Amino acid sequence: MLRDMSENTEKSSSEAANWSSINEDNESDAVPGEALTLPSHVAGTGSLDRLVDTARDYARAAASENTLKAYAKDWAHFARWCRLKGAEPLPPSPEMIGLYLADLASGSGASPALSVSTIDRRLSGLAWNYAQRGFALDRKNRHIATVLAGIKRKHARPPVQKAAILAEDILAMVATLAFDLRGLRGRAILLLGYAGGLRRSEIVSLDVHKDDTPDSGGWIEIFDKGALLTLNAKTGWREVEIGRGSKDQTCPVHALEQWLHFAKIDFGPVFVGISRDGKRASETRLNDKHVARLIKRTVLDAGIRSDLPEKDRLALFSGHSLRAGLASSAEVDERYVQKHLGHASAEMTRRYQRRRDRFRVNLTKAAGL
Repeated sequence: MLRDMSENTEKSSSEAANWSSINEDNESDAVPGEALTLPSHVAGTGSLDRLVDTARDYARAAASENTLKAYAKDWAHFARWCRLKGAEPLPPSPEMIGLYLADLASGSGASPALSVSTIDRRLSGLAWNYAQRGFALDRKNRHIATVLAGIKRKHARPPVQKAAILAEDILAMVATLAFDLRGLRGRAILLLGYAGGLRRSEIVSLDVHKDDTPDSGGWIEIFDKGALLTLNAKTGWREVEIGRGSKDQTCPVHALEQWLHFAKIDFGPVFVGISRDGKRASETRLNDKHVARLIKRTVLDAGIRSDLPEKDRLALFSGHSLRAGLASSAEVDERYVQKHLGHASAEMTRRYQRRRDRFRVNLTKAAGL
């Protein structure tokens, strides 16, 4: 196999040299849909050209902005690696990609070895980038599949889970916030994210109404008994019902209403930036990283897990801590939590439950022992 890899690598390098003159921009970011054109034998018309533009717009919407950024970085890293090895990234060479995966897993020089999940993600990024450039990457090719299988067998580890933010934690975090615009916004983000079990991207993608903005990821409806969120999430459209809390100080719906009222937001993104003087809300939608920074800052301010060094505390909590917190704290039937979080399986929901009775169903006794 190693001899085959060496011989085929030389062949692929020779082929790639020919392709590099044609694809001078092969290391640039691939823009989704840009390769979509009319067939060469079809004459362009005004209506067909407009359809091409429409198809390109749909292609660009096929993946989230964060995913596209990650895939662009994956391609840039692989292209640079190929250049350092005296090879070209185009056309795809399963032999070179297998060597690349091995390098990622073993680490070289100042670059640490990557986790199996990161390597898997890198490979998905390469497959996507090749597809955008008109190539198909066969992940089942033995030079890729066997190397990846060996990496998983040798280096796979249980996933590292972020700590759950429990009910007492979220109350302490909210208590650290002031009652100015920034505090009202932070309070609404934390309580809504916690009660809804929302991803940070879902929080910042919300609009006040349906179809307010082109980049909307959902909208809100407020009723007497609570709020209904309609979300375009990773698993498709879903509705999330958030009931009102037992008191205004901890009610996510009340916190949302207060933020919208004092920020004077009645159209467009729900969560937006604030002017430097802290007196006016802008029209610019918040980035999802703001949610992560808010969680980490309020965790420190509230003294949560103060037994740990600050660096460890910051690493322990993230945006997913809100979803894990709801899953761990809500003492209801598991199927309701699964529906609320939008999980396709109960097994995925259990991964988020940091504290639960793992032996509530005792198959040992049920089997007669």
